[in-house]
Amino acid sequence: MTSTWHGIRDHLVRSSSTLEFQRNFQTIRGSTKALTPFRDPAALLDALHQSKAPSGRKNALLTALVAASQSEGAAADTALTVMLLALWPAFDAVRRRSLSRRLGTVEDITSEVLARATTAIRDLDLQRVTWIAATIQRNIERDMIRARKREVLWDREVAEEYRVTREGSVSDAPAAASKILLRNDLVELIGADAALVIRVAIDGFTQAEAAAELGIPMEAARKRYQRAMKRLRYAFEKID
Repeated sequence: MTSTWHGIRDHLVRSSSTLEFQRNFQTIRGSTKALTPFRDPAALLDALHQSKAPSGRKNALLTALVAASQSEGAAADTALTVMLLALWPAFDAVRRRSLSRRLGTVEDITSEVLARATTAIRDLDLQRVTWIAATIQRNIERDMIRARKREVLWDREVAEEYRVTREGSVSDAPAAASKILLRNDLVELIGADAALVIRVAIDGFTQAEAAAELGIPMEAARKRYQRAMKRLRYAFEKID
């Protein structure tokens, strides 16, 4: 799956070389004084990735890109892509640390880092942030850890409910016991995604509501839910 992560970056690089992308960049450049000196996205990225470049200058360029990405239209998407490429080393570091912390599967972590990065850039309050790169990186990592803690807590709650049920403490409530047993079975089949599936398929939450409760970006939650349902369908087909 590592190739998928690098493949995403390669796709972003290729998209930044298209004629339409270059035109959109020129639109941003023409309306943003800080970006005027850079003839194309490659020149801007070179400046941002230079280790000896003044941190204040880099921060000013990132601020301009964030502002452009929060505008409307194709130019905003272009600015977002440049931001993703500019901060890719930081996102890669978050991804590697998330894998070492076992915050999820490789596929889940990859999609979640990108989803959180996009949200963090588009929702960043430039009036309250001083250092763009550090703030975005810190917020992504913090939110991923918090989301994983929520999932772990949920797993513990389900395990405790299941233990109580097995001991007969709720033998007078067969409906509740059946639901707990179903939850346990789902955890065995699809792991951490059981929380998301239960909230949507059993408890009647929308995917957006479940994502908000579990602290997962909507786009990442949508993909995880789809994968979980595919795994469930496959499991049911094997039983048949």
